[in-house]
Amino acid sequence: MVLQAHSTPTPIPVATLDDPSLYISRELSWVEFNDRVLEEALDAHTPLMERLKFVAIYGTNLDEFFMIRVAAIKQQIEAQVVRRSEDGRTPTEHLAAISERLRSSLPQQMRVLNDDLLPALQREGIRLLRVSELDDETQNVLERTFDDSVFPVLTPLAVDSGHPFPYISNLSLSLAVELEESTREGVELHFARVKIPPTLPRFVPVQDGDSGERRFVLLEDLIAHHLDVLFPGMHVRDSYLFRVTRDADLDLQEDEADDLLRAIESELRRRRFGEPVRLEIERGMPEYMRDFLCNSLELEAVDVYEIDGLMALSDLWQIVNLPGYEHLRDKPFLPAIPKRLIGVTDIFAQIREGDIMLHHPYESFDPVIQFLQQAAEDPKVLAIKATLYRTSGKNSPIVRALLTAAENEKQVAVIIELKARFDEENNIEWAKRLERAGAHVVYGFANQKVHAKTLLVVREDEDGLRRYMHFGTGNYNEKTALLYTDLSLFTCRPELGADDTQVFNALTGFSKVTDYEDLWVAPVTLHRELIARIDRETEHARAGRPSGIRAKINALTEVEVVRALYRASQAGVKIDLLVRGMCVLRPHVPGVSENIRVRSIVGRFLEHSRIFVFENGGERETFMSSADWMGRNLDRRVELAVPVLDPVMAETLATHVLTVLLSDNVKSRELLVDGSYRRLTPRNGEMPIDAQRVFLTQAQA
Repeated sequence: MVLQAHSTPTPIPVATLDDPSLYISRELSWVEFNDRVLEEALDAHTPLMERLKFVAIYGTNLDEFFMIRVAAIKQQIEAQVVRRSEDGRTPTEHLAAISERLRSSLPQQMRVLNDDLLPALQREGIRLLRVSELDDETQNVLERTFDDSVFPVLTPLAVDSGHPFPYISNLSLSLAVELEESTREGVELHFARVKIPPTLPRFVPVQDGDSGERRFVLLEDLIAHHLDVLFPGMHVRDSYLFRVTRDADLDLQEDEADDLLRAIESELRRRRFGEPVRLEIERGMPEYMRDFLCNSLELEAVDVYEIDGLMALSDLWQIVNLPGYEHLRDKPFLPAIPKRLIGVTDIFAQIREGDIMLHHPYESFDPVIQFLQQAAEDPKVLAIKATLYRTSGKNSPIVRALLTAAENEKQVAVIIELKARFDEENNIEWAKRLERAGAHVVYGFANQKVHAKTLLVVREDEDGLRRYMHFGTGNYNEKTALLYTDLSLFTCRPELGADDTQVFNALTGFSKVTDYEDLWVAPVTLHRELIARIDRETEHARAGRPSGIRAKINALTEVEVVRALYRASQAGVKIDLLVRGMCVLRPHVPGVSENIRVRSIVGRFLEHSRIFVFENGGERETFMSSADWMGRNLDRRVELAVPVLDPVMAETLATHVLTVLLSDNVKSRELLVDGSYRRLTPRNGEMPIDAQRVFLTQAQA
């Protein structure tokens, strides 16, 4: 369907588009996104283990938010930055706003876990108990477990004039212990810290007996129950759990990173020692102890969060991944193989017949692996070039295929992004192995991340050299390909091959390409091409020609792009945006953004693909991309936006995939003018549409 331009009220002058009221706080928008994740845990229609999974994801997301975003804000405060963000806040105001907002959502997280999910698990025979609730015989068994497996690992640390406050590592759980010692002068109070060993399971199994139940106690509760063993001759008055979060972002200076591999390894060692940014404490901790921890960690009251329940929610994966309980999980599915690729042994022959597109996870990631494995073994393949951002760890079939290709003496060049956040150690190990196998390994750049997803295979066909390519919106990771929605495109179009070759030359050599024929490449052309396409839609609308923009992205924070979208809306361009996470654009503002609708889908799969569609006066253009509409993606990363040149595939993305996603009224939320989100529900007579379920059903047909 072609979107037509339509009339709008008199537009607000462009000069006022810098008004802070037109922009939503990036940080508060992220908190709203994480609340949408938590909403999935509240949904009684979602299977129980999946609801528990969303609680774990919520906690993991929040940890990373503090380690990266809050840490950056605190660095700005320390540097006495007073410049206001686009939404009008100073760093200090932002920190206060985050703290206030989280204190309203964290209790909901605890309520859903304590009052809903844990009782529901108990009804299913999975019980989380306190040691004191167990009978004497079971406690005796646990005591032996403590003596044999836990006690030898513990190191109690006293804190007094002779023992300085110990270093508390990032995300570690600790017990703050109140002790009494009887002396001639009377009773003396002491403080000690006991670290909960991260090497041991957080949920300690309790002997099941004949009940058929799976029973667990928390490791910290087991340790707290036996603290007297750690402090003989002292009286343990009480203990309280706490947890410290530290700045974990890599801080590399370009002039200090001549050897990027060594620099990254050094930063990884230092990450454990980043500055504290958050203190979580157990509810009921005495005020003097709370103040003592704050002073010792150099934190303020705004950095302290009182938790009424389980800390370190990411540990819930231990329960989520318990074997069995299939009735409490999403129904398993087998990703489909497109009919065109079923039984195919020569994927290059299929690509020569025409472009191939895959929609993950509904369609299998296996053809991507097959493409690289065939290239590694094919004697006609002369060279393979690849960008790797995140892989699946130590047994990645993608990296194994690249190793095989290098061992088969093909020319292999791999750009490995060592700065892929929290995946750096895996990537360092792969880089070293590939180098040992004879591959040319490039470690990216100190001041840019290589986030583009592309494979380039040079093959000597019967009619001459041909370049075969894979472009993706997601990582070369067969595990996340089952969990994330992404797109894959196989092609051997010469025009795309010429551009992709230039991209790799720029990554591995001194090539200074300033323009490309078809690909949009960040940080060189993608930003300007995107703005130009939005401005072109604006001109089409003003001239009365068909116009419209539809885009699916993970985040929208780049202000120039937002202002271009505002101008387009003022001209009458109809704009539909699917933005999974952060969105600083404020829709539905009269005279500015009333033609813009923003929705977010949070469901079984992580929405990760990026699709851009421009109506272009009736000559529609469709792109798939690795890039979100963020400053870092457009200006500080190497990214690709790839035109979908096959007309059938372009039509499928524009009028089927995006239409289904925009029709979702089950897992979709709409962004309102005040920055909050409203969950959509079927109206009277409407059929419920869960877009992810629709795509699953179609793929299995």
